[in-house]
Amino acid sequence: MSIHKCVIKYSAAAAALFWACGAPAQVGVTADKILIGQSAGFTGSVAGAVKEQTAGAKAYFDVVNARGGVHGRKIVLESMDDGFDPKRTPEVIQKLIVEKKVFALFLSRGTPTNEAALPILEKYKVPLIGPSTGAMSMYEPPRKYLFPVRASYRSETFKIVDQLVSMGIKKIAVVYTDDSFGKDGLTGVQQAMKEKNIAPVAVASHPRGTIKVEEAVATIAKAEPQAVIMTVLADAGVALVKQMKKTGQSPLFITLSNNSSNAFIKNLGEDGPGVGVSQVSPYPFSATIPIVKEFQDAISRNKDVAASYASMEGFIAAKVLVEGLKRAGPKPTRDKLITALESLNRFDLGGVDVTYGPGIRTGTSYIDITIVSKTGKFIR
Repeated sequence: MSIHKCVIKYSAAAAALFWACGAPAQVGVTADKILIGQSAGFTGSVAGAVKEQTAGAKAYFDVVNARGGVHGRKIVLESMDDGFDPKRTPEVIQKLIVEKKVFALFLSRGTPTNEAALPILEKYKVPLIGPSTGAMSMYEPPRKYLFPVRASYRSETFKIVDQLVSMGIKKIAVVYTDDSFGKDGLTGVQQAMKEKNIAPVAVASHPRGTIKVEEAVATIAKAEPQAVIMTVLADAGVALVKQMKKTGQSPLFITLSNNSSNAFIKNLGEDGPGVGVSQVSPYPFSATIPIVKEFQDAISRNKDVAASYASMEGFIAAKVLVEGLKRAGPKPTRDKLITALESLNRFDLGGVDVTYGPGIRTGTSYIDITIVSKTGKFIR
């Protein structure tokens, strides 16, 4: 037999074997598992909230896996620490995609960090579900590979301002972190107040990655505000509340959902009662809607998961991801997952709707406002 005929014969045999066995498996998908990657600040200023969110997500994955997984595949979460540092995030994301070979990304934390990850998502065409930030850059313009689950910070700030004005509070100061997250929140507050025909009595910032709030405290204290809206990280928020009270002033402090964690309350200590926090997840301590009951049932099986708004947020994001994986079918690809998620139009998660579509990345719209009680709990 000639060399030419041998090449044809064995090439045909290889092709037959290829189609008999099916096309090569999608990266991150094996016969018995789907590998999902997470880059988040497991160390640093947001570590407490990150750990609570991740625990909530894992609680949902555990339930799904105990029932056989998705189309017979268990969900495995590969989490890596980026220290909440946007300079480190691209490297961590690339490592998850290239070296760990994850199928999709999930529940990455922070505004500057997620923004730093966007070019990597586009480069490798890997979807990210449930970025843990409400910055408008996650929603507008809609991005093919990005699926925010929670409501935006802009929506939260409008809810906060509306609540304060309804209480007769119009002398409002704003303190923000000097980064894309803090500025996004500031813009939202300013727009919301403009619609009410009022303006902040004082605006101050503090450097990112620090708790240097002395200058901010001095600036807003001069204005003697009735309320202070804080678009800052948890540790800076704690420092701000404590230092402001040392001036002898005790305005109503209210912050965004990024600080909705048990760790935030613990660090506030005796200065916590009365501090307001907007929420983007349902009240996790009372099973008034189906998804909360589902959440409570799931964490009751795991003593390492505490009920909190942060763990509830992670649980909801995990449920969205799993629904997408189910709809992507028994032979999932990243493109199929994107198409599957885009089919979730006002999909009921159990009392909370999520909405996506081609060119639509709304996520959920749930927002509530809570305060810290004297017993160190969030109450409505």
